[in-house]
Amino acid sequence: MKNWFFNAGLAGYIGLTSLLVYSFPRSVSAFLLFEASLLLIYYAPLSRAAKLSFTAAVLIVLMPLLGTLDGYYLEVAIQIGIFVALALGLNIVVGFVGLLNLGFVAFYAIGAYLWAIFGSHQANAFLPGGYFPLGQAWFFVFLLLGIAAGALTGILLGLPVLRLRGDYLAIVTLGFAEVVRALVNNLDKPINLTNGPKGITPIQRPPLFFQPLVEFLGFKPDAAALYPLYFYFLVLILLLAIILVTRRLENSPVGRAWKAIREDEIAAVAMGVPVVWMKLLAFAVGASFAAAVGVLFAAKQVFINPESFTFMESIGVLAMVILGGMGSIPGAILGATVVTILNLQLLKGLSLWLNGLRQSGIILSLPLLGSFDLSQIPAQFEPAKYERMVFGLIIILMMIFRPQGFLPPRQGGSTKLTTGGDTGEK
Repeated sequence: MKNWFFNAGLAGYIGLTSLLVYSFPRSVSAFLLFEASLLLIYYAPLSRAAKLSFTAAVLIVLMPLLGTLDGYYLEVAIQIGIFVALALGLNIVVGFVGLLNLGFVAFYAIGAYLWAIFGSHQANAFLPGGYFPLGQAWFFVFLLLGIAAGALTGILLGLPVLRLRGDYLAIVTLGFAEVVRALVNNLDKPINLTNGPKGITPIQRPPLFFQPLVEFLGFKPDAAALYPLYFYFLVLILLLAIILVTRRLENSPVGRAWKAIREDEIAAVAMGVPVVWMKLLAFAVGASFAAAVGVLFAAKQVFINPESFTFMESIGVLAMVILGGMGSIPGAILGATVVTILNLQLLKGLSLWLNGLRQSGIILSLPLLGSFDLSQIPAQFEPAKYERMVFGLIIILMMIFRPQGFLPPRQGGSTKLTTGGDTGEK
């Protein structure tokens, strides 16, 4: 009887929020309520089969359906999926091992440029033969190559910084990200590897291998209509794989070794934990996730340039991890969802509303203050311009009032960043 009550209540909530999203296009609150259904499914006292059924209904049926009716929701869902994957990758380094990494966006850029160079005409600028761009099917090969390249780069970064912690590690990883961004920004001469600040376009998209089947069933959609759905399911599959790998690692001896290093590195060494290898593995796994997402991002955007991989991207992903809860997989998912919607919908929506007021030509008559022409509202008041301030406030407020995040790890153990004041050699 109890299970029936929860099943009926959850089904009613999902149906109601889906109707709200459909009835109120681009409503931030309606979309947040719909996304919150996944959180309710996760914590509801239901059987595993029931949870999987409800999750499949939301992610595989309702979300694509709502995205087909309004492509904006599908775009937001894809962006959320990309940032959830990045947050999960950073959560391994920051949450599981407790190492502050401010250069995570560098691995994202490495994966993106790996496919962008060879999936476009750019490679012809430094390789003879005119064989590029590679065919669309090569995208899946480069997805695997991106994982390998990210892991290798993570190990190369981890080797020289193994003895660093806290603010020292943060400075080194920040410098690494800036080095990568400077390289892709300036490697257009003397050999044009990255096309510099001009960026690379057009970049090949993955093949629509299922299009003949769709046409056989009597539908004749064009590629522009199919690709948003296609990328949504690609992101969903990649995200599912990342969550499964992260969950298995968390519950394995490797995950317990990471948490031991996070809590007390000296005690972990005394207990026989191979700290060097465990840190390198954490860097490699987190970087491989980011690089794989970078390959997919480049294929989706068709155009990338160095401005897509700034320091603010790293800060944004860090804010997602801190907001949700360091060391928590559901926390990283929640943090990425909230921050992405805040950035894509709330701040930009408020800016569009303010621009509409400015262009309306309305003059308000205010008691004691006289009349005020709304067209005189300064452009500096646009909320979208304060993205950096919002990220900073999120980090400050969470560290003061709820350092464990909204969804801390269920084990109840502490999650901390290794600080420069910890015992040990820098």
